[in-house]
Amino acid sequence: MLRNLLMWPRDILNYYLEAAAVLFYLYSSIIAPVVSVIISLLITFSPLCIFSFFYALWFCYDYYTPERGSRPNRWARKWKIYEYVANYFPIKLHKTSNLSPQHNYIIGAHPHGILAFGSFISLCTDATGFDRLFPEIHPTIATLKGAFWFPLRREQLLYMTGMIAVNSESILYYLNQSTKGRAVAIVVGGAEELLEAHAYTHRVCLANRKGFIRLAIQSGAYLVPMYSFGENDVYYQIPNEKGSFVRGIQGLLKRIFTYSPTIVLGRGIFNRFIGFMPHRRPIHCVVGEPIVVHKKSNPTQKEVDELHALYCRQLNSLFEANKLKFGVSHSAHLQFV
Repeated sequence: MLRNLLMWPRDILNYYLEAAAVLFYLYSSIIAPVVSVIISLLITFSPLCIFSFFYALWFCYDYYTPERGSRPNRWARKWKIYEYVANYFPIKLHKTSNLSPQHNYIIGAHPHGILAFGSFISLCTDATGFDRLFPEIHPTIATLKGAFWFPLRREQLLYMTGMIAVNSESILYYLNQSTKGRAVAIVVGGAEELLEAHAYTHRVCLANRKGFIRLAIQSGAYLVPMYSFGENDVYYQIPNEKGSFVRGIQGLLKRIFTYSPTIVLGRGIFNRFIGFMPHRRPIHCVVGEPIVVHKKSNPTQKEVDELHALYCRQLNSLFEANKLKFGVSHSAHLQFV
């Protein structure tokens, strides 16, 4: 009993450190881009404008870094703050097969969820043990190129996460380097899948997403499906069925900005009922078996379609084989939209 009493203050401290770490994640994902623009404008129209001038020179000089492999930092992947984010839910990483460092990989990450907590923590950090489970594999995530247009924020993405731009030139550059053991993760469903991220549902926008399949063939990178059980469950999103007024507005904003805002309900820092914090619900990221891909610079549409169909079957098999382990009912099935 005495031991439990002594552990209690530490547990409380960790509880709030985890919440603070997730607050930082939310700030970095949602608020930091806007803040970086405001700070840059304030500095530009102030006596400190010389700093804006030099940063503009640096920005131009460094413009293509997100498409040239970024600036991955092994030390940053091990920051303690990421462990606190992982422990908040908690997020766990599971492997079903080894990944040989003799090959490169494209990891299809599903589903997007609201803020892709599982994919980011599992692949951009070592907080869930990626370096231990898959030694000699060097992962990163490809994200929207527009994320690198925000001053100062881009430096955070390049240095703290090692993310690259999600376009064909960037991904092929990353995978076609002489060193093997590279893995680039693509959250395939993107902004459209975010709108499908309703708690306790399993819809993935994959039926017509074949660009990553073509890139895999062009680079010879093996395809690896990954499914994050529980990713959709950490927030409740307001109803936005296709054809509804809400979905129409979201679709319009997505066409303009390539990203659509959502209205979600979470929990509070000091309560479990309402707030902007994600619910403390487990996220289990399961990495599937790699699909062998033979390199071909100009694949035919038939070859792309056949590999896409195989990938969908592998992802569905991964879901069915693991759903009962992670609290998904036997009657639930993966839906491709």
